[in-house]
Amino acid sequence: MDQETKEKHMAVENAADSGSTKKPEKEKVDWFGEIKSIGVLLLAVLAFHSLVAKPFYIPSVSMMPGLLVGDRLIVSKYAYGWSWVSPTFHILPRLEGRLFGSLPERGDIVILTPKDASADWIKRVIGLPGDTVELRGGQIFLNGEPVQQEFQPDLQVPIDANSPCGQEFPGLQGVNSSGTPVCNLPILRETLPNGVSYNIIDLGPKRTDDFSPIIVPEGEVFVMGDNRDLSADSRVSMRDGGLDGPIPWENIGGRAEFITFSLDGSTTWNPLSWWGAFRSGRAGTSLRPDKTALAAQ
Repeated sequence: MDQETKEKHMAVENAADSGSTKKPEKEKVDWFGEIKSIGVLLLAVLAFHSLVAKPFYIPSVSMMPGLLVGDRLIVSKYAYGWSWVSPTFHILPRLEGRLFGSLPERGDIVILTPKDASADWIKRVIGLPGDTVELRGGQIFLNGEPVQQEFQPDLQVPIDANSPCGQEFPGLQGVNSSGTPVCNLPILRETLPNGVSYNIIDLGPKRTDDFSPIIVPEGEVFVMGDNRDLSADSRVSMRDGGLDGPIPWENIGGRAEFITFSLDGSTTWNPLSWWGAFRSGRAGTSLRPDKTALAAQ
């Protein structure tokens, strides 16, 4: 090997050695792209919640016995069309009417926004536009006809952190045959003219048991809670924290479809406590009337 060839060979080796010790350049993070991707994802989630479906948490006893504090639901947003209340965050002006709108049916459980608030409430539709709604001694009269009510055996609801019993239902505490503490709730089975049937709680004579006849205006609905004596609804004045009569149909944000899961209120920061907090038998419970049963009536 001549001197010139040897020098070229050594130069190639030196270049290879120096290249092997050179650290590769660290790839730069595209922060703008990352933020943009997260933003698109959030917008997609908000659009789904606003237009298709969203979760809902039951915060009060007003819809017992069917819905318990701690229940998580799925609410369909498209059931009655869309209005100012449809977006997850109620940022639109309160405009009249709905896009592709349709009225709820009697007996539907709906999410609504009161006339003077922005929080979401949950109630059952009782009266539709043109209906005359009246209450006498706790019984609903629709267009002059009494809504059927039948006494049922007391419902035994297990007492837990989300259903303490004593606070809302004093004197109704007891134990079941297994020795488990329960709330013994007095139940009536109510059936609307269209065949929709559901249980309500009746604690005896209360101020809200009587309501003078009212004709539901066009474009509005009359709603009530199933826990009749502990529900601020269309029977209750705004001054007393109620809805002050029928509500505009554009204030309805969606229809409750089914329960996804329910928690008894015993969860802590420890994940090991989460599994034990699930109430059994509530996941998947439908909140829609049985159409087959209705058709048979």
